[in-house]
Formats: sequence, C-alpha cells, structure tokens
Amino acid sequence: MKYFTLLALFTLMATDFKTNQLKFSRVKDAYQLKYSGVQENLKKHGLISKNYHLYIRVFKYDGIVELWGKNKDQEQYTLFREYDICANSGELGPKRKQGDFQVPEGYYHIDRFNPKSKFHLSLGVNYPNTSDKILGSKNKLGGDIFIHGDCATIGCIPITDNEIKSFYVYCVEAINNRQKNIPVTFFPAKMEVENLAIINDFEKSNETKNLWVDLQKGYVYFNTYKKLPEISFLDNGRHIISKQ
Repeated sequence: MKYFTLLALFTLMATDFKTNQLKFSRVKDAYQLKYSGVQENLKKHGLISKNYHLYIRVFKYDGIVELWGKNKDQEQYTLFREYDICANSGELGPKRKQGDFQVPEGYYHIDRFNPKSKFHLSLGVNYPNTSDKILGSKNKLGGDIFIHGDCATIGCIPITDNEIKSFYVYCVEAINNRQKNIPVTFFPAKMEVENLAIINDFEKSNETKNLWVDLQKGYVYFNTYKKLPEISFLDNGRHIISKQ
C-alpha cells in the first residue's frame, strides 16, 4: 500500500507535495471533480487557497466530521465544511486494543496520505498516541486508523467515495501550504450539556471518564476562543490543556 508518511511529507514539501499527489489517478480525478468547488467554498469563508491551515474535529455520536480553517496570518479558525459519517463501529469510548472495533477518542494528527487506498482515498491518524500507549493493551494496540471513502468500518471514519474526494483535496492543499501536520480531535460527541447527559449514562471506567473530562476542556477552549489549545501528555495518560 502506498503511504505518504509524515517524514515523506516533509521531504516532498521541499519540492511540491501537491504535484506528487497528482501523479496518482484517484487524486487527479478528485481534483478534476472537486477542485473548483473547494476553491469556491474556501473563498466563501474568507480562506485563501494558497495560505490556509486546517483543523479536523470528529464527533462519533453525532456522526459528523468538521473541517475548520484559518489563514496563516490569522489566529481564529472558521468552520467551513461538514461531512456525515456514513457507518459506525464500536461504541462510545476510546480504542484500547487491537480488534475491539472501536474508533479512537483523543488528540491526534494526520500522519499519512494514501492515494491508493482500498477505500478509494484515505488519511491516516497517528493512533496510538502517547495516552493510548499508556492506557491501552501493551503491544496489542492495533493501528491503521483512517478517515476514508467507502461506507464500511472496523474502527475508522468512512465518509463515502464521493465525499472523501473533496476532503482529500482540502488536506492536500493545506500540506502544500506548508502546514506541518493537520490536528484531529476525536470526540465521543459534541461536548454540550444535552450530549454530556447521554454519554455519561454509559457505564465507563474512570480512565474513560477522565479522558472525556480532558476532551471537554479542549472542546470548551476551542469553542470559546476558536484557537487550538496546547496539548501535552502526563505519565498517567491524562492531558494538560493549556493556552498557546
């Protein structure tokens, strides 16, 4: 399978990441079908196509993936696109071991582009992160978590072949704009009062409840300031969420 890992991205950014991606037929097709619409939508939301950076939020219970963007000289992000998750796997709560069918929850970033995916196009997430390695099953954590096309999943986020095309284009453009990595936060749900009551009804371990507390802090900070908080990991798997 042809992956473009983070190290490969940095190497390609010295030349032209987009040019290299366009060598693949599915990426070329995505640009032919979606690029004009991508450009129009960016412009509509005040984002400059050659100057914006991305942030992605995934909400499992709500079945939504959000794309937020900002121009490099701006501080605040703007919501400019939403995608429906078309199939679900597992239940609320983090992924803790290989084969549990869970979609992860936590603070991540995109670390791979796969233009020849079994699921049309896909973008890999750096699961397991530091917290997962501390709290999950040692040496049995699994991996290969993607946002991808198709409409099937055993722990990933599928948004259909049609929708992954524009999603992939937005992400290629951001990396081509020299964004070092695209942060992705996986939430159990939108951390609003009505959803908190629902997710707190689930019988979960204290570790999961602690994770949700840490995710809520990041959620509230971002919703309040439209800026990304600084995320760091503690030795017990918890997080420090602080102002950048």
